[in-house]
Amino acid sequence: MTKVAEILARGRSFSFEFFPPKNDLEQAALVRTMRELEPLEPSFVSVTYRGGRSSRERTHDLVAGMLKTTSLNPMAHLICVAHTRIELAEILVNFRKAGVENLMALGGDPPTDPDAAEGELRYAAELVELARAIGGFSIGVAAHPIGHPRSPSMAEDRDRLAEKLRMADFAVTQFFFDVADYLSLVDDLAKRGVDKPVLPGIMPVTSLASVPRMATMGAAVPPALAERLERAGDDESVRRAGIDAATELCDRLLAEGAPGLHFYTLNRSTATREIHAALGLSATP
Repeated sequence: MTKVAEILARGRSFSFEFFPPKNDLEQAALVRTMRELEPLEPSFVSVTYRGGRSSRERTHDLVAGMLKTTSLNPMAHLICVAHTRIELAEILVNFRKAGVENLMALGGDPPTDPDAAEGELRYAAELVELARAIGGFSIGVAAHPIGHPRSPSMAEDRDRLAEKLRMADFAVTQFFFDVADYLSLVDDLAKRGVDKPVLPGIMPVTSLASVPRMATMGAAVPPALAERLERAGDDESVRRAGIDAATELCDRLLAEGAPGLHFYTLNRSTATREIHAALGLSATP
């Protein structure tokens, strides 16, 4: 396993994100996607975490399995929500025992289960501190180009991000659609004396049905992009227009000096492979 911090120190990276399957059908789809994306030699891949014992085990098993059966370089997600400090420490120790050295430390969304414990740690920065105490991790944190939805103001959002990124090694953004939002985020961090790598998160819009969902997932589709997709016509033309728009976004981000690209795959490979090919991305440096 190679630590993400070391990869970023060597040059541009590109990476993919997966979520743990809930059933055999999702498992088969993920295995197929990983087989299709593995030949692209991504710098690393991340595995999300929903919280709760079953999700904890799925994330652990998927990451550990990648280390044993693939050439992929995995990063495990972990959230503060609904865990005690002891539980989080145990999870971190188990990751290290499995050989996992890359961690995405997240606060997590408030639990929807009324019986779920609130958790002892409130913020990702506290989880970063705990992971540092355990030792051996390259640690990433989340960044929101348009601000975290629960932040009272953009200034406070940037202050909190700068605080946790000072302790972490790098950040990965929520997906977005405007290069200016990313550049503003990086500039805001620089004004606060933080110049750690910030990887832009990419999620192409490949259907008109997904346009309204994007806002609930993290970032609304800009009117100009929505209009572009609507003008495309049939489903395949809409998909192609979405791929083209995402490719243009990636091209501009790299031209502006972004340290790499992080693709939210939704456990599918086609769109990611098409963007990868259009950009002519190289293998891990």
